[in-house]
Amino acid sequence: MLKKIFVATYCGLAVFLMSFSVKKTTEKPLEFYDQNPTEVTWKLLGQIDFVKKKNPHYGEVMYPMINSTLKALQGKKITASGFIVPIDSKTYALSKNVFAQCFFCGNAGPETIMGIQFKGSTPRLKTDTYVTMEGTFRYNADDIDDWIYHIENAVITHQK
Repeated sequence: MLKKIFVATYCGLAVFLMSFSVKKTTEKPLEFYDQNPTEVTWKLLGQIDFVKKKNPHYGEVMYPMINSTLKALQGKKITASGFIVPIDSKTYALSKNVFAQCFFCGNAGPETIMGIQFKGSTPRLKTDTYVTMEGTFRYNADDIDDWIYHIENAVITHQK
């Protein structure tokens, strides 16, 4: 009987003392994940399938099938690195490849380029400048006259 009382007292005291201990955790608060962008690589962007569908203007067209990882990034902060490719005198795209090897020249697919919408005014950039950008990710699976991937509110964080 004395042994049971001793064990119960010991356990009660242990629980009581543990309630005063400082809780240490390695988990990061949710705000941490909201503020820190996810790095999006060209390898991830390249993990895409296409399905042939009928389009009222173009006939049969290949539409992108976005993977679940990229779907989860829709509207989230990302970083992406690549080469600057001019589209016209005021518009640029971010490309996996330099201009001479970009998908316009037939050496890659449309998944190797991202449309850029800069936060604020569009900076003047040189072709093939390698940059890292931070912005909001958006994918497009329905409008075949638009890029599949976009980086909106983009800011250049690193430039070579």
